[in-house]
Amino acid sequence: MNTPSPSEETLFAQVLARPAAERSACLDHACSGNPALRARLESLLQAQEESPSLMEGSPGRDLGTMLANTRAEEAPGDRIGRYKLLQRIGEGGCGVVYMAEQEEPVRRRVALKVIKLGMDTKSVVARFEAERQALAMMDHPNIAKVFDAGATDAGRPFFVMELVRGVPITKYCDESNLPTSVRLELFTLVCHAIQHAHQKGIIHRDIKPSNVLVTVNDGIPVPKVIDFGIAKATHGRLTDATLFTAFEQFIGTPAYMSPEQAAMTSLDIDTRSDIYSLGVLLYEMLTGRPPFDPKAFLEAGLDEMRRIIREVEPPKPSTRLSTLTEVDRNTVAKLRGSAPAQLSTVLKGDLDWIVMRCLEKDRTRRYESAGSLAADLLRHLNDEPVTARPPSKAYLVQKLLRRHRIAFATGAAIALALVVGTGVATWQAIRATHAEQTARKQAQRSGRVAMALKQIFGEIGPIVMRGEDTKLLRAMLDESVRRFPKEFEHEPEVLADVFGSIAQAYFDLPDLGKWRELSERRLEIIRSIQPVPLFYEVDALGVLALAQIKQGQMDSAEALLNEALKKAADLGAARESKTEEILSVQADLLDARGQSTKALAIKRD
Repeated sequence: MNTPSPSEETLFAQVLARPAAERSACLDHACSGNPALRARLESLLQAQEESPSLMEGSPGRDLGTMLANTRAEEAPGDRIGRYKLLQRIGEGGCGVVYMAEQEEPVRRRVALKVIKLGMDTKSVVARFEAERQALAMMDHPNIAKVFDAGATDAGRPFFVMELVRGVPITKYCDESNLPTSVRLELFTLVCHAIQHAHQKGIIHRDIKPSNVLVTVNDGIPVPKVIDFGIAKATHGRLTDATLFTAFEQFIGTPAYMSPEQAAMTSLDIDTRSDIYSLGVLLYEMLTGRPPFDPKAFLEAGLDEMRRIIREVEPPKPSTRLSTLTEVDRNTVAKLRGSAPAQLSTVLKGDLDWIVMRCLEKDRTRRYESAGSLAADLLRHLNDEPVTARPPSKAYLVQKLLRRHRIAFATGAAIALALVVGTGVATWQAIRATHAEQTARKQAQRSGRVAMALKQIFGEIGPIVMRGEDTKLLRAMLDESVRRFPKEFEHEPEVLADVFGSIAQAYFDLPDLGKWRELSERRLEIIRSIQPVPLFYEVDALGVLALAQIKQGQMDSAEALLNEALKKAADLGAARESKTEEILSVQADLLDARGQSTKALAIKRD
C-alpha cells in the first residue's frame, strides 16, 4: 500500500484549517494546474464533513490512513465477483473504470466501474448509484448498456457495462477527414441518444467529446454516449437515497457547461442544459475549437470562468474560423476535406444559426429538445428551411433556389424552379423511352405547366423585394388549387405537375398539412391517367410518403415506400436513380422512428 506524500497531507490540513467560505479560493491557489489534486482534496474535505469522527483522536495518523486508503485500489489480475480485471482504462472523480473479462454465464470483455476506496461517503455513493440507475433505465444503440451490478467484498458498489472500444467523436472525425455533412449526420445520432435519455427523465450534464466515443461496426461509425456520472433526474429519484445538487456545488466540465449550470445557485437544471452542451460539441466538430478556450478558463479562475460562461457571447462558427491563424485555418479545412474559403461558406448561414441557437444564454430561446436540433440539421442537409432563424420570404426563396440550382443555371425564371421536378421527370422519361414523339409531348406539357405557374408566381420576385408577408403568396396558392382543376380538366398530366409544384411551395411556407393534402391529390390524378405513367406514380408515392413522415404517419408512409420500391423495379433505365430517391425517404422514416444507425447505413450505400 502506498503512503501519502507529506506535502499532500500538509496541504489538506492547511485547507481544512481555513474557514469554510475561504476553502475554495485556497484550493484555487494551491491546486492551480492540477485539477486531479483539487478533486482529490475536495472529496476528502467532503468526507471529513460527512464523517467528522475520522478526525478525532490522532489527526495525523487518521488523515494518513484516510489518504492512503484512497490509493489502495484494485490492480489488473484481481477479481471482483465473476469479473477478472485486465487493465485500468479510465478514472473519474469518484470511480475507476477497468477493462474486465466476464467468465460466466458468457465470456466477454466488459467495462467495470467501481467506486474508489476512501470515496464511499454517503453523497458519493448516492451519485454513483444514480449513474448505475440512469444507464439501466436506457435502451438505445448509441448509449452504452449496463449488464450487471453488485458490491465488492469490502462493500463498495460497482457496475458492469458495455465496453466501448472507441475514440472521442472529435478525434474520430479529424482522423477520418470527415467532411462537414458527414460530421452532421454522425452528430444527429448523438442528438437522438440524448433525446432518448431525456425521454427517460435523465439529464446527462457532462456532454463533451470524451463522453461521446465512436466505434466502428462493420465499417459503419457508431457514436456511443458514456459516463452518466453526474446525471440528474428530471422527476422522481434515480436511487433510494436522496440525491440533489447542492447550492454552490460546481458540477460538470467548464468548457461545455451551460450558463445555468455554471451559476451554481440554481437547482432548476433541465434538459435544455444538455442542448447547450450539444451546441458546444457541434461547434467543436465544425471548427476544431470549443467556443471558449479550456486553457484560458483554467487560468482565469473560478469566478471569471463562471462570468464568461454566463455573460460573454461566443463568436459564430464561421467567425471563429476567420480568427484562426492561417496555419490553423488550413489545418481545420484539410481535416474536413475542404479549402478554408469553402469551409467558411459552408458554416455561414444555417449552421451559424443552428449552433448559436443552442448556445443562447436564455434557455427559453434554445431548441426545446435534442430531437428538434437533429431535425433542423437534417433540414439543412436536405436544403430545406431551418427553424433556427425566422423564415423570411427571401430566405425561403433562397433555399428553393439552392434545391433547384440546376434549373436556374439554365436561366429559368422562379416559376420554372417550382416545376424543376417536372423538368427532371421529363428528362428521365425521354432518356428511358428514346421516343421522339414522347419528347415533343413532354416538352409541350412542360411549357403548359410553366405558363400556368407563371400566373401564380410571376409576382414573387417583387413580393420578396418588398419584404411582404407570405399571406399574399398563400392566397395565390389557395386560389390556384381551386381554379386549376377546372382549367386543366382534360389535361390530367399538366394538372398533376402543377399540383406537385404548388405542393412544394406549401412545404416551403411551411404548411405541411396542405403539402400532404396536395400530394395525395397529385397521386390520385396520376392514377386516373390510362395507362398509368409509372415514373410519375413512383415519384408521387415517394413525395407523399415523405409528407406523411413529416406529420408522424409512419405506418402509411412505410406502405407507400414499399409500393414505390416494387414499382421502381420496372422503370428500366430510370430504375436506379428513382430507387435511390425512394431509399433516401426510407432513411428519413428510419430516422423518425429512432433507428438512426440503419438510416445512416442507407444514406452511405
